[in-house]
Amino acid sequence: MIDLRLLRENPEALRASQRARGAEPSAVDALLAADERRRVAAGRADELRAEQRQLGKQIGKARGAERDALLEKARELAAAVKAAEAEQSAAGGELTHAQRALPNLVIEGVPEGGEQDFVVLERHGTPREFDFEVRDHLDLAERLGAVDMERGAKVSGARFFFLTGIGAQLQLALLNLAMARAVANGFTMMIPPVLVKPEVMEGTGFLGAHASEVYRLRDDELYLVGTSEVPLAGYHADEILDLGAGPRRYAGWSTCFRREAGSYGRDTRGIIRVHQFDKIEMFVYCRPEDAEAEHQRLLGWERDMLAAIEVPYRVIDTAAGDLGASAARKFDCEAWVPSQGRYRELTSTSNCTTFQARRLNTRYRDDDGRPRIAATLNGTLATTRWIVAILENHQQPDGSVTVPEALRPFLGHDVLTPLA
Repeated sequence: MIDLRLLRENPEALRASQRARGAEPSAVDALLAADERRRVAAGRADELRAEQRQLGKQIGKARGAERDALLEKARELAAAVKAAEAEQSAAGGELTHAQRALPNLVIEGVPEGGEQDFVVLERHGTPREFDFEVRDHLDLAERLGAVDMERGAKVSGARFFFLTGIGAQLQLALLNLAMARAVANGFTMMIPPVLVKPEVMEGTGFLGAHASEVYRLRDDELYLVGTSEVPLAGYHADEILDLGAGPRRYAGWSTCFRREAGSYGRDTRGIIRVHQFDKIEMFVYCRPEDAEAEHQRLLGWERDMLAAIEVPYRVIDTAAGDLGASAARKFDCEAWVPSQGRYRELTSTSNCTTFQARRLNTRYRDDDGRPRIAATLNGTLATTRWIVAILENHQQPDGSVTVPEALRPFLGHDVLTPLA
């Protein structure tokens, strides 16, 4: 949610942010108008209440006909106050609606444009040259007895799957490696709920333009999360945090659910784009002035994990039009997928500045003891999709897969061998 002080002091910055996102700058003007209406309505209600208090003092001193006249005026004033308060409440609701409709202010330097307008910041590793015909991850996984798509579809429908045998072990090894590294870097391990209340889902910014991606349980008025960012953002809602010792860092292990609405026909083979997967998500609360440095730390921990699974990857600065509503800047790490001959996203890390915390009323005390809105950040440390990059980049001519060295203590295998 946008800081109204920023709106009043620098509306052009918000208009420029909207243009960078490919969104309507008129949303800023609508918010300005709603803010003015609410302030006028609040001022009118305050004036009438002050007049009402003053009149009450006069009634206490009056007698006879004068008192009767003042009492009549008091009844009229009470009705006016009630109407003014109703108008103030309605104006406040309109302001909240307009404020929640505006995405976060994009940080200066973020590329303008849409999905294809990202900027490559760095590359790590060189895509491997194969002297045999490359198999895709699903072919490899089926030979290893690691994935069963057919029975996943039979049980749950398209884009669901079973991880079987070594596939289940591989995912657990990957996620345990990620969590061990997170804990070693000072994160508190969390296994959060995967069902959240509407106010938490909305507070994180997921019920705006991308609401169609979210599974909703209407009978219970709960939502299935697409990332543990959501429950972790709600964890400290309506609290004042002690950030005197530095940022609060959490690492959430959860199953995630996404409807993938509008992605029909895209990546329908295998486990690249599915409805259910597991993920380790980093989530941070910090002072706003520390957020950009913390964003680089999250990116650094993601780099370390990608180096651990020994795959070529690149880091991109995501364009403004491809940012979610809550993100002010997002870096993606994309791994090389040999069967596709291109890079595919494995991690994202977003700086959400004060956008989410303002909506969820998460604060900290500054050096003078005054409550201030905290900043929040998030980043992926491992997820089911990583299996794609591991299998394809480490495949051998006979269909076996060499296990990256960092994973071996967690998996108990140096090589994954086809069943037949």
